[in-house]
Amino acid sequence: MAQRGNIDTFKSNVYSDFARPNLFQVDINFPTDIGVTNAAALKTLGNFVVRAANLPASQIGVVEVPFRGRVLKLAGDRTFEPWTITIQNDSNFQLRTAFETWMQKIQEYDENYTAVATSTTSTEKTVGYFADMDVHQLSRNEKGTASGTTGGQDTSHKVIKSYKFFQCFPSNIAAIDLDFGNNDAVEEFTVELQVQYWKPTAVAS
Repeated sequence: MAQRGNIDTFKSNVYSDFARPNLFQVDINFPTDIGVTNAAALKTLGNFVVRAANLPASQIGVVEVPFRGRVLKLAGDRTFEPWTITIQNDSNFQLRTAFETWMQKIQEYDENYTAVATSTTSTEKTVGYFADMDVHQLSRNEKGTASGTTGGQDTSHKVIKSYKFFQCFPSNIAAIDLDFGNNDAVEEFTVELQVQYWKPTAVAS
């Protein structure tokens, strides 16, 4: 028999709170070989100006084997979709310039030339034009303990879920529309990143 329940039993069965889609942080990394010298500062900037991202969908293909008018479904291969982030553009175009530099190293504007190659060994995950990315779901009502301490009080959000995207590279930097009539708004653009694979990463309790 289904439980009838009430608002109190509903509340008592939900641990702490619900996750909120506006509490997240993206860690943008750049390859060491593309000539971006202020990668650490850009990563910090990205923590604040990446306005939208997503926690990845998990997809496994299906192999359908027909048999006498019926279909046996078997698990196929796992696939990984591109990962898209939306960035609010600062007036110095720092992140947009860095992503444009990254794509220029992959493929020049005026000739079919690649300035950086892929990694030569599986352990060199940031060599060439690949870099790893992270997205973190943050807690609404708990603070972390690892960083963000100010005057003896920890000001950082606790991370409750994380995903790491391995060996990414940008395949599309979206246009920024300019418009005389677009008032009271900030510029933003999206970056589509190709992903070799992703994994959930361990989060300290």
